[in-house]
Amino acid sequence: MVRWIRAAVVAAALAGMISLAGVVLGRIFAGPLLLELMAGAAVGSVGLSLACRRLPNWVVAPLSALLLAGYTALALRIAADQAELTGPLTKIIRDSLENGIPRLLTALIPVDPTPDTVVVPVVAAWLVGLTAAEVAVRAGRVLLGLVPVAGLYGGALYVVGPNADAAGTTTLIFTALAVVALAASARGSTPPTDVAGTQDGTPTVDAVAPDGAPPTKVRGRALMSAGAGLAAVLVLIVAVGPWIGGRVGSTPVDPRQYVEPPQVDSLDESPLNRISGWALTPKEPLLKVSKASASPGKRLRLRLAVLPDYDGITWRVGATYRNAGRILPAQPRMPDAQITEVRQTVIVDGLTGRLLPVVPTPTGVDGARVAFDAATGTMIRPEGLQPGLRYAVTSELQMPDLNLLPTADVPSGDAVARYLTVGGTEIPEQIQRLADQLAEDNGAAFDRAITIEEFLAEHYRKVADAPSGHAFPNLNFFLFGPRQQGGQVGTSEQFAASFALLARLTGLPSRVVVGFDAPAAGGIVTAGSAIAWPEVLFEGLGWVAFDPMPKDKNPRPVEEDFTPKPTKPPTPPSEPPPPSETPASSGPPAALAAQPGQGPSAVVVAGGASGSVLLLLVAAAGAVVVMRRSLRRRRLFAGSPDDRIAGAWAEFRDALRLAGQPVPPHLAATEAAAYAGKPEPPRKRLRKAVPEPAAGEMPPLDELVAGINTVGFAPGSADDTQATKAGEQAVAYAGELRARRSWWRRMWWDIRPGPLRWLP
Repeated sequence: MVRWIRAAVVAAALAGMISLAGVVLGRIFAGPLLLELMAGAAVGSVGLSLACRRLPNWVVAPLSALLLAGYTALALRIAADQAELTGPLTKIIRDSLENGIPRLLTALIPVDPTPDTVVVPVVAAWLVGLTAAEVAVRAGRVLLGLVPVAGLYGGALYVVGPNADAAGTTTLIFTALAVVALAASARGSTPPTDVAGTQDGTPTVDAVAPDGAPPTKVRGRALMSAGAGLAAVLVLIVAVGPWIGGRVGSTPVDPRQYVEPPQVDSLDESPLNRISGWALTPKEPLLKVSKASASPGKRLRLRLAVLPDYDGITWRVGATYRNAGRILPAQPRMPDAQITEVRQTVIVDGLTGRLLPVVPTPTGVDGARVAFDAATGTMIRPEGLQPGLRYAVTSELQMPDLNLLPTADVPSGDAVARYLTVGGTEIPEQIQRLADQLAEDNGAAFDRAITIEEFLAEHYRKVADAPSGHAFPNLNFFLFGPRQQGGQVGTSEQFAASFALLARLTGLPSRVVVGFDAPAAGGIVTAGSAIAWPEVLFEGLGWVAFDPMPKDKNPRPVEEDFTPKPTKPPTPPSEPPPPSETPASSGPPAALAAQPGQGPSAVVVAGGASGSVLLLLVAAAGAVVVMRRSLRRRRLFAGSPDDRIAGAWAEFRDALRLAGQPVPPHLAATEAAAYAGKPEPPRKRLRKAVPEPAAGEMPPLDELVAGINTVGFAPGSADDTQATKAGEQAVAYAGELRARRSWWRRMWWDIRPGPLRWLP
């Protein structure tokens, strides 16, 4: 009975650890279905091995394989029903097994739990449960049985990569279950006895160790074994700790970079070229749309593609598509925008290619398997469009507060360099002069955008048979070509491309969008409804659409308002700054596993488990201390002076956070230093974390503040002396703040793992 209880405890621990792998992987999935399916696979495989542990080995494996096939079919049916997929189950299973791995690694996060994205985790969980249970429960080799479980858990962390927060709590629970399994597997036995008689004939029992050694020597051996184990763990911490500490701030590898996402052809990469062709056949039916659940007017624009990249020849989507489920990732919401949820059904008729027209910005799609680019909001169907394809889209239509436009500014820096690039070839001189003239005396961003919009609307005509093209020569001819020779006329392709180009030349981040002007009440969308329009990015408002299309049938000649002045030859805009590296994110420290030694004697079995837990706690605390010190050394002594000053500032912020008084994010450096010198009292539920000092009692922070301001406003101008002084002040302030804590708070200050995962 005791052996069965121990086996049940080990099996329960294994099932729990496999389920924790489902918890880790489920962080990038939408909904709890993946966790439920992996937990079911863990319980089924481990439970079967526990129930059949008395049967021969050759019976368990075939039986488990048979149950695996049945459970996998059931799991895929459940996932298909939730995803509302139709078709024969055999076809769904075959497609999932053939494409499970690439679709899982190319799926957009959050991953929809469809049959092709859950089949690999479910099968892996069952196989790992079978292997671990057979080795740990049947053979009694628990430590060896934990190896495949740890591999599954590590694989889940690898698949998640940098797409979720560190799984610190889950990892601690995983380690605790491993300790429970090892402790439950320790086998004790009653020591042999020597029976002797007394004077009255009553037998006496003297316990001896199995090898004949007295109990005192057995206890001594156990203490020596525990001491040797503790020493080995400490040596391992000192040897491996600095390396692990160096990996704390690194970004995990994303396996998705090794799998090529769905690709599109040139037709879908630059749909702006299709505008002229559609304009020649305006009555061709392309789509049929249902009545929109809500609409700001009688017409509702469907977005086909967003084109942010321009090389002087072609406007391109430049998207990286990821397979998506019914739930799409949430898009940024502007704080003052009016959000309207729009639901609409679209039926494809004559539209070809892969791009799917939707109301911006889509949040969910039903009826079609899609791939989505979160950066541009462009969506495709990898298999291509077919007549009769029907899909329903839920979108969040954002209407910014246009009253804020006159005072709104435009963002700058690396984040918007993509929307300011105008190609590597030389910009035509006349286009540069026109941009300079339109920007003259228009300092506000909105004024420049309105000036460009009005100039194009007042001087050019829209014609259906205008030639296609939006390269520099095409736009130069559209803007300045003689009217008698076909210049100054075009389709929405030239109007939108010219606006976006002139906007970029005047410092406005812009892009071109291609879509359809559809009836909000539902109906047929024809080729004549195809339209391109430009958008400009404003701070706090997001992307705002402009309409440069002509309002008058008899526009004024360009020569009346554009008078090229002799100027020095225009200088092509500089190349955009190289994109910054991905911000480092904290990852979970790697687990340390010591090699198993010979188990304790039977007399000290009960103390063995407690000793293992104590060793684990000591090892964890030691690892945190080593990694914290490594992090401080890297911050204060590695890298350029700018990096060291930024590291000193991070140490200063961590110190206040450890004291329970984090720096509010809206404070500037000078204000943060004043706040640190005399912080506000905390909430009532907390004690005062930082005592209110007398004037001049806390260490000064002037050098640190000066250094961080230098880094922020004059990058690259800080020197080593300034970085050293900033680091010394940060360390002195943190030391004084720690010294004011009680002894147990100072101990918790040193071993608290928070600074290893806090972002600077």
